[in-house]
Amino acid sequence: MTPVPNLYARFAARFPAPASPLLETATGTVLSYGDAERESARLANLLLAAGLEAGDRVSVQVEKSPEALLLYLACLRAGLVFHPLNPAYTAAELDYFLRDAEPAAVVADPARSEELFRIADAAGARVLHTLDAHGGGSLWQASRSSPDSQRVVDVDDDALAALLYSSGTTGKPKGIGLTHRNLGVNAEALAGAWGFTAADCLLHTLPMFHVHGLFIALGCTLLSGSRMIFHAKFDADAVIEALPRATVMMGVPTYYTRLLNHPGLDAAACRSIRLFTSGSAPLLAETLTAFEARTGQRILERYGMTETSVIASNPLVGERKPGAVGLPLPGMCVRVVDDGDAAVPAGSVGHVQVKGESVFPGYWRRPDKTREDFTADGWFRTGDDGFIDADGYLSLVGRGKDLIISGGLNVYPSEVETVLDALPGILESAVIGLPHADFGEQVVAVLVLQPSTAFDEQATRAAVRRQLAGYKQPKQYLTVDALPRNAMGKVQKNVLRAQYASRGA
Repeated sequence: MTPVPNLYARFAARFPAPASPLLETATGTVLSYGDAERESARLANLLLAAGLEAGDRVSVQVEKSPEALLLYLACLRAGLVFHPLNPAYTAAELDYFLRDAEPAAVVADPARSEELFRIADAAGARVLHTLDAHGGGSLWQASRSSPDSQRVVDVDDDALAALLYSSGTTGKPKGIGLTHRNLGVNAEALAGAWGFTAADCLLHTLPMFHVHGLFIALGCTLLSGSRMIFHAKFDADAVIEALPRATVMMGVPTYYTRLLNHPGLDAAACRSIRLFTSGSAPLLAETLTAFEARTGQRILERYGMTETSVIASNPLVGERKPGAVGLPLPGMCVRVVDDGDAAVPAGSVGHVQVKGESVFPGYWRRPDKTREDFTADGWFRTGDDGFIDADGYLSLVGRGKDLIISGGLNVYPSEVETVLDALPGILESAVIGLPHADFGEQVVAVLVLQPSTAFDEQATRAAVRRQLAGYKQPKQYLTVDALPRNAMGKVQKNVLRAQYASRGA
């Protein structure tokens, strides 16, 4: 392996002239590359002057904003580990994440800062700041007196750049540490594979607490010196209005189904777009076909995970196969194996495993889980099942970990089941995903009640609401006398999905 620079230094080497625009918000605010250099330096200097050192975690629960992007860049250039948190997380969820990550600094939205700072203090955080959706708050105010230049901190090849959390099928959520090398290599591969140049303009409507919006979208933009139309969230009306000024849009399948329901979506609205990409959840073949019929554009589907960033992509030039997630990216190796980790023939279904420089080194403080999810020869077990066809395209057929992807966000059944099983009157639960026209999948809870217990759905929903973010909360509750099990006593969720398939929306 060749030495790797700090990811910020890799980005900065491609920055265009300082006056070149990096982003423009929906309200007309423009941030230039020169602004990004100066303001990220101020924020980095502020954090370093507060006593933070390379490798310290900075936990961030704020709304999407240009200032939040600058904070991410500041953490990179200072060698700090950026730890983004979904603004929808509840106090119970935040308490676990902060105790596990042990951040040195926490940045919160002012509207929730009292609650989060109480949790942060208990977790040992030394520096507390606020940042709102408009750039206001103590973080920005305090940085005004910091120098606007700063030497980018050198990092080792394996230094963490970011820490994100993703649950497994059992147990507590686990930290996924991504290194400067992981993120830089993947961004280079994507920017090349998707043909990004300084002439591009990305319509950015994705959240920034997620790999898709934070690493994939920003990496392609910064490495190409291009610009963004930067929206706080996805809104179909605003997207239709902005499309003629963009050249690329990245989205999740839900975005495309919502655009298909908008009367303004047609070939004329998309005339300047050279590339639509979809990821974070499976794209239905019907959606791809309907979108192409309406716009003349064929969505490019790709496949990735938090642990690996993007693994495979349909080609920019060449066949984009419906139902396939494409060919392995440069530097990424993919194999499909049987239960004994032996390769299966082309076209045969098996377990998808990957290897490459963008694959994370292991779980945060979880060597046991790292050993479990990596093979002896260093391949990462994705938990997905699929096959590779004769042309080398990878297709996914199922998720061995029963992951539910709702609106592009991961929902892990075990986390929801743990909450439900602790509620009065519930003997056990099984959480499954059923089809949903808008979100792709909806969360559905199948419950077995304690004997002689009546189900109080209103009380159950209220209890779950206090403990889980909205996208994790079941949309439907179904009660049964017993859960189907196999000979080993394992709940057969495939049976439940088939039994209640008609309950999808």
